[in-house]
Amino acid sequence: MSKLLYLKCSPRKERSYSNAAADAFIASYKEKNPKDEIETLNLFERELPRFDGLALQAKYTIMYGEKHTDEELTAWRAVETIINEFKSADKYLFSVPMWNFLIPYQLKHYIDILVQPTYTFGFTEKGAYMGLVTGKPALLICSRGGEYPEGSEAEVFDFQTKYLKTILGFIGFTDIKSLIVEPTLAGGPDTAKEKQEAAIHRAKEIAGSF
Repeated sequence: MSKLLYLKCSPRKERSYSNAAADAFIASYKEKNPKDEIETLNLFERELPRFDGLALQAKYTIMYGEKHTDEELTAWRAVETIINEFKSADKYLFSVPMWNFLIPYQLKHYIDILVQPTYTFGFTEKGAYMGLVTGKPALLICSRGGEYPEGSEAEVFDFQTKYLKTILGFIGFTDIKSLIVEPTLAGGPDTAKEKQEAAIHRAKEIAGSF
């Protein structure tokens, strides 16, 4: 039995194109994997710990190989809780809209908590970075109002999928699939509906072998 962590990163709920495709994936996945555990984490409903002050200081204490003070340790426990929840999963589904060519601030906040030395990344004997979250697949379902296809002039503005693939790769992911829903605005409502239906169909297909 595996555990799938579903990270909802849009506050638009049923109006979210990324959520709609991701929800279709989950429904199909449940049918094919009835014994698997599915945990949903809605980042706009979860209160994340602030990553400043003592928490940030605690991070650098680790990087310098020093010992935490009692105050730092208290702040760091909240960070460890988030990391342990994430690492307890075997598979990952991200539902992510594009905001200002990047990702929503709540997801960035979550990632800043998650990416920590000795927990999700480490160093080789030669001092190179080394990801510690390995052997786990991830699916990115990303929606955006415009179109940013590979090889186009607009691709340069896609910091959404590029960032997510880079940061997940940094912490050890090598099996990263992506499903893009675009355009959800630029082509008008009929195009958006067509793209949404195609994404839902594809999400169900991916669920069959995820």
